[in-house]
Amino acid sequence: MSLALVGVIGVCVLFVLIFLNMPVGLALAMVGFIGLGVVRGVDPGLSVLGMQYFRTASSYVFSVIPLFVAMGFLASEVGLSADGFHAINKWVGHRRGGLAMATTGACAMFAAICGDAIATATTVATVALPIMRKHKYADVLSLGCLAAGGNLGFLIPPSLGFIFYAILTEQSVGTLFISGILPGLLLTLLFMITIWVWVRFNPRVAPPSPAASWRERLASLRRVIGSLVIILIVLGGIYGGIFTPTEAAAVGVFGVIVLGLVFRRLTWQGFTYSLFETAKLVGRIFILVTGAMVFSRFVTVTEIPLHLAEIIGRLSISPYIVLTIVLIFYILIGFIMDIMSIILLAAPILHPILVGLGFDPVWLAVVTMVTVLMGHISPPVGIVVYGLSGYVKDVSVFLIFRGALPFLIAMLVCLAILVTFPQISLLLPNLMRPV
Repeated sequence: MSLALVGVIGVCVLFVLIFLNMPVGLALAMVGFIGLGVVRGVDPGLSVLGMQYFRTASSYVFSVIPLFVAMGFLASEVGLSADGFHAINKWVGHRRGGLAMATTGACAMFAAICGDAIATATTVATVALPIMRKHKYADVLSLGCLAAGGNLGFLIPPSLGFIFYAILTEQSVGTLFISGILPGLLLTLLFMITIWVWVRFNPRVAPPSPAASWRERLASLRRVIGSLVIILIVLGGIYGGIFTPTEAAAVGVFGVIVLGLVFRRLTWQGFTYSLFETAKLVGRIFILVTGAMVFSRFVTVTEIPLHLAEIIGRLSISPYIVLTIVLIFYILIGFIMDIMSIILLAAPILHPILVGLGFDPVWLAVVTMVTVLMGHISPPVGIVVYGLSGYVKDVSVFLIFRGALPFLIAMLVCLAILVTFPQISLLLPNLMRPV
């Protein structure tokens, strides 16, 4: 039996196990271990399995994950999402659809602190949804923009998705973080344009709200100064080569704690809750990442990417046709799998193939992230939609999916722009100083 055939069988078995609801991290580790045992022998397989867990736990790169996760939970406890929403609302809330635009802006701001899609959507929802309902906004618009806005948590740094992608493809975490800034802002703008178009065609979904005075608008800026300073220090430090991503995360955690103490919002109960939730989430991420690394080692040994690249080379087709096929695959697989599983399964195989065809690895990471994020708000998986549905008990999940549909179109437009103009993703990384 050839190495490539063993690899293909292993991938097929992995998909079967995942569809049978076996935890993804355990499925990855088991298939990787058994596959290595078949190819190299049981002892080498045990060696890889044992050493990988130690290497991941002791990895300096992995240490960035618990710090940024803690930063997000602490920011939620301190109420930074509420500050962002109220400040933006004072400036645009009086316009038709303005509250939905303020919600999108608050998601973008909180995403720059949190790094997780579900946490971004549900945290902002606790503040924004009651106010939108108070002003008679239709739930289909309110929850649709919240679901879409949550996706910004995986595109605007610090993004857990980029961290996973960087670890699996041996890219710089800091470079991928910086590459997501302009695409994240572009997607935020497209979401706001989507809201503007929606309310123009159907004004009843977003009645106008009273305008705030200029005094209230200027006063609202004081509520977001602390958040903006933390964001600028963290991202600016990485961009300027002052901090590594891990150091920047530590500075961010410290800054959020200081803000919580200054504003007297961080209680001991909230602090311990944040640490407890961080430990639970990081534990799950640890199992996923280590399992993916074992599986990646198996894929490398079986030379699946090499054989696929050779097959594509013999076909003599345009690299952009291959890219289009891969992106369509990402969109389709996103309908039935969550983003973490897609990255963990596909990145070790598809990334080296596309890089070998001449595509920039940093740009490729951004394009991949935007593509797989569509699955977050599309049926039947749509984990951000189900996350919101768990928070909003009185609304059908189908209504949230319907509300997210126009924002899926905006994401397709964003993807087309990023593919056509790669400079949007590469401008800031090409100018940043190495850390």
